[in-house]
Amino acid sequence: MSIKISAAVAEAKGEPFQIQDLELDEPRADEVLVRIVACGVCQTDAHVWHQRLPTALPIVLGHEGSGIVERVGVAVTSLKPGDHVVLSYQACGHCQPCLKAHYPYCDHQAEVNFSGARLDGTIGVHRPAGSQAPAVRGHFFGQSSFATYALTTERNTVKVPVDMPLELLAPLGCGLQTGAGAVLNTFKMTAGETLAVFGVGAVGLAAIMAANAIAARAIIAVDVNEARLTLARELGATHTINPMEQDVGEALRAITGRGVNYVFETSGRSEMLAHALKGLATLGQIGFVAPGPHGVVELLKLSPGALVRFIIQGDAGACQEICV
Repeated sequence: MSIKISAAVAEAKGEPFQIQDLELDEPRADEVLVRIVACGVCQTDAHVWHQRLPTALPIVLGHEGSGIVERVGVAVTSLKPGDHVVLSYQACGHCQPCLKAHYPYCDHQAEVNFSGARLDGTIGVHRPAGSQAPAVRGHFFGQSSFATYALTTERNTVKVPVDMPLELLAPLGCGLQTGAGAVLNTFKMTAGETLAVFGVGAVGLAAIMAANAIAARAIIAVDVNEARLTLARELGATHTINPMEQDVGEALRAITGRGVNYVFETSGRSEMLAHALKGLATLGQIGFVAPGPHGVVELLKLSPGALVRFIIQGDAGACQEICV
């Protein structure tokens, strides 16, 4: 028996989302049915909506969901109806990276998060019977939480205390864990080190808060939006730089004396790589979450011993990196 849901459907490139009545399958043995309470809106949703990423439309997007478990499949052991949960990205659970607990780097990362279907190619969300509209896709990041209900699995459904506000917890599943995880998991920053964050939206601000929590010596927010820079200071940034007003690389060295230990780049703008290289200390690290067209020629300008990393979901373990 299908479950009737309401969902925001991205029908066509850049067109307004359409609130529609759809049907959702009952959870399979390994699946969880979650009643969505809240969902963040991430830039990745917008990238698919505008077809900057090759996920097919129409689709139900949303990948920062939070809610309450309604039903679980017979193989689910860690969750039960009534549990409050936060949803995150999906992984296959059985490839080599997954077996080593490096879930963000799952061999099937693209299929399970961006294909709009389960790994076996099936789709658990449907138009109502008799609809003549094109078939709709779902399972975005293993959830598609721009809807009243979502199908997830134990792997991307995390139980949280019932007294915590689900509407505030939702962004933990992607944006906040990516920013904080870059600092704590990928860089493994320690007290007294220095960090520059390029782009202080939700991901960048999460990195700033994490760096502040571990007592970084200098936390430098870089953005062209003065309101964001003000908020960054409130959340722990010790310095701010507006690239429209000063040379970023020179400013980073003036603040730190020798360059920053870590640069966290969230803007995706190609010109930011040159700023990062100019302001990076020897043995420093640059982490990207939204890589722009960064060229090999620029990478050859890395300081001795530097690392460049493409960080996914705050890096639960290993990450893709270029070592020079």
